[in-house]
Amino acid sequence: QVQLVESGGGLVQAGGSLRLSCAASGSIRSINTMGWYCQAPGKQRKLVAVITSGGGTNYADSVKGRFTISRANAKNTVYMQMNSLKPEDTCVYYCNAQIRTIDYRDYWGQGTQVTVSS
Repeated sequence: QVQLVESGGGLVQAGGSLRLSCAASGSIRSINTMGWYCQAPGKQRKLVAVITSGGGTNYADSVKGRFTISRANAKNTVYMQMNSLKPEDTCVYYCNAQIRTIDYRDYWGQGTQVTVSS
């Protein structure tokens, strides 16, 4: 069984920073893409940033230049450094990973709340 456990969310003032972490554990053979998604109340979950196993990255336009995604493959962990936070970044952030146990499938974390006050 695979689990994704997130940490690092919280309340911060506009202009501040947070660092999210997500660690995968369980019967993992390999991990392909890892990423972070955001879901605000009443809205669809949307991509924030993803990183491939080789380190290639992709970001939503709204966070380019402010957020940085990285990963530690040996620890099966993905991070997201969030700088210059804005109130519109307020969201529940979910970690996602494409993990191979037998076959590849998507796994999701439980979500971590980020609230940015103005």
